[in-house]
Amino acid sequence: MTTKQLAKIYKALSNENRLEIFLNILKCSQKSFKSDCCCTISQIIQNFCIGAPTISHHLKELSNAGLIETKKDGKYLVAYVNKELLEELKNIFDINS
Repeated sequence: MTTKQLAKIYKALSNENRLEIFLNILKCSQKSFKSDCCCTISQIIQNFCIGAPTISHHLKELSNAGLIETKKDGKYLVAYVNKELLEELKNIFDINS
């Protein structure tokens, strides 16, 4: 990972609302059963006191940084954390390696 890519990730997470949205998606991704997944975009909108266009902008920034992916699941749009990128970030800062 280049320093430019790393800076883009941190820039995306530097906004308080984006960080909260990302953490919400991360928490959902850690659940083992899909039926209670709170990662649909409509559910994210309900969890925050932010308008849908603003949520959409934040999701786009997180996606452009590679932190999340969105996929259509039936009539819902669902957000997922990019686990490969998280692992790569973890390895970058693992001082025991």
